Amino acid sequence: MKVLILGGTVFVGRHLAQAFFEAGHQVTVFNRGKTPNPLPAGVEHLGGDRDQGLLGLVSLAAGTWDLCIDTSGYTPSQVRPALSFLVPKVGRYLYVSAVMTYGDTQLRPVTEDNPLVLAAEEEATTVDGKTYGPLKVACENLVREFFPGQAIILRPQIVVGPHDPSGRLEFWCHRVATENPVKGPGDGTDHVQFVDVTDLARFAVLLAEKGISGTFQVAGHRVTWAEFLNLLGAKAVLWGPPEPDLPLYRPEHGLYSGLMHVSFSRAQANGLVLTDLPTTLANFAKSLLA
Repeated sequence: MKVLILGGTVFVGRHLAQAFFEAGHQVTVFNRGKTPNPLPAGVEHLGGDRDQGLLGLVSLAAGTWDLCIDTSGYTPSQVRPALSFLVPKVGRYLYVSAVMTYGDTQLRPVTEDNPLVLAAEEEATTVDGKTYGPLKVACENLVREFFPGQAIILRPQIVVGPHDPSGRLEFWCHRVATENPVKGPGDGTDHVQFVDVTDLARFAVLLAEKGISGTFQVAGHRVTWAEFLNLLGAKAVLWGPPEPDLPLYRPEHGLYSGLMHVSFSRAQANGLVLTDLPTTLANFAKSLLA
């Protein structure tokens, strides 16, 4: 396949580009070129800025692709021009959304049939904790409108892995490595859930190769915080009240805690294979030393 990735050099986009390239597909990435390009020499790079609307997409004018993967569309004003420009040039469209589309859901486990938050207005451009979910819903709706029956919507859980710029999992690796006992949030019975970026990328390749469309949550194994810190190598844990804004931590009945109970059964039935959690954590720890 000829695959176009909007984004492609930062974390999720980087892993997607690498996965499709290694699977033997012809990969083109489109971005502003503001971050280093770590991809193999065989990956084509086209420059542009989707924030400039149709004018920012002119470098795509001569190409056609079997699949477009959108990893950098956060607002309707970014996504609509790309969709309208690419409709005659692209066979299928894969949009990377998020489980934040469900908001602070109390329906657990979260499935693809859970109600979504109200879509943001088309003119909305501010991306923050309150608007992120509604904006993703609005963008999903546009993708389905422009590519009916040919859209793949992926709603990942928190994504972790090598080259993750968020620092969330790195925070806990560092804490376990430098504290004994480790300060743990709550009493160890709350849950944490995330997905390995390599599993997400591999699943995207599989869907594309098999011609499968639809909406899929991509989540990983759900474990208690006691299990999580033990897997990271904590020798002893001192449980207690969490510090404010602690990475990855959502108390069991607190804000957005439902998003730590996300079902991946539909994705699994369509070929999602999860890396075991110890391997995910070990690979991430190795990447921090590279």
